[in-house]
Amino acid sequence: MEETEHNDEPLARVAAIDVAKATGMVCTRVPHGSVEGRRVQRVWNVGATTTAILELGSRLVREGITRVVMEATGTYWRSWFYLLESCGLDCWLVNARDVKNVPGRPKTDKLDAVWLAKLTERGMLRASFVPPKPIRNLRDLTRLSTVFTRERTRTRQRVEKLLEDAQIKLSTVASDIFGLSGRAMLDALISGERDPRALAGLARGRLVSKKAALVEVLTGQFDEHHAYVCRMLLETADHLTAKIEELSARITQVLAAIPPVDGQGDTGRTTEPSDHAAAGLLPLVDRLDEIPGIGPRAAGIILAEIGPDMRVFPTPGHLVSWAKLAPRTIQSGAKNTSGSTGKGNPWLRGILGEVATAAAKTDTFLGARYRRLVKRRGHRKALVAVARSILVIVWHLINDPTVRFTDLGPDWHSRRLDPERKTRDLVRQLKALGHDVTLAPAA
Repeated sequence: MEETEHNDEPLARVAAIDVAKATGMVCTRVPHGSVEGRRVQRVWNVGATTTAILELGSRLVREGITRVVMEATGTYWRSWFYLLESCGLDCWLVNARDVKNVPGRPKTDKLDAVWLAKLTERGMLRASFVPPKPIRNLRDLTRLSTVFTRERTRTRQRVEKLLEDAQIKLSTVASDIFGLSGRAMLDALISGERDPRALAGLARGRLVSKKAALVEVLTGQFDEHHAYVCRMLLETADHLTAKIEELSARITQVLAAIPPVDGQGDTGRTTEPSDHAAAGLLPLVDRLDEIPGIGPRAAGIILAEIGPDMRVFPTPGHLVSWAKLAPRTIQSGAKNTSGSTGKGNPWLRGILGEVATAAAKTDTFLGARYRRLVKRRGHRKALVAVARSILVIVWHLINDPTVRFTDLGPDWHSRRLDPERKTRDLVRQLKALGHDVTLAPAA
């Protein structure tokens, strides 16, 4: 028999807010002043302005409200959450999936607020992860950098499409048309140079040996219209590159200003004040950088999304489940099926996908894990499994400041293999193919 903890005692004083863009429907439920067991419920509308929300916070504090719960509605919840939190209230943000109304019940803003308050006082909700303000600021920077990086990629893809329109097949010879040689050729085309041999003469490095092929692919119909559009696109890409570099420097400064978390992990180690150097979280970034596939940029993005305090995620399984990288089992009677992992944090899943793709190409334990899984599970599932392993490693490195990453090696599985079991498996496979097998010990 499994023992579970039950908390049948309802929260005494709660408030719930059904958030909209311009207003919020507030519902409070508190004990009756004279009748034991009875609840007093009040519902009213509050404007979504700073003054109105702060006045609401003061009122809720005076009434002794112990918890304020609101639904994650777009970005409209942010002002309510941050301002009420600054008033000293315990604010919870909950997933709309967890507070869906029962079928057949009328749906209005007032009824939604009342329903949310009733679920809150009975302890039937789970709070979503909302990082502290320094991490939120870091998250804004890393997400903006990601947006600019994606936009720069789209701009460069437009340049390649423009070259294809002008019958310039430079990308078939040069792996990076925005490298030193490719950029010199593009600038020359914009400046009016049309001679393929003169353009091929701008090749540097390994492209020097491909001049004959360059002459062929640089022979096209590039005219003044293409030059104008190409110049606009390259200027946009250069502008985005400068902004990305500026953001990278700013992210490094913010990481250095965020102090590490004290007292987390199971080592019993207490961080002394002297350990809080000016480096902030930069040493943690360096330790995460040791994981195959993770670089300083990826480490900063991961820290911005999950934060440096793993007390929010008590175990690696909690973090993996929150990121929606854990396998999901659906059971009905004697039938067990697997379901999709779900939609997690898109920014975290995006960078973990990049990291897993890079780690899969390495001669490490993570690379060997990908190659073992891809043969029977496919590319996408193998990448999700590698991303999950990377996130588990990240949890341990963040949770324990004394731990360093150590690669198990690409032969870790083969070293742990049972020779007798492997022999039986191979013999069984050969017999299934119709062969008689006789084994003799090697000399």
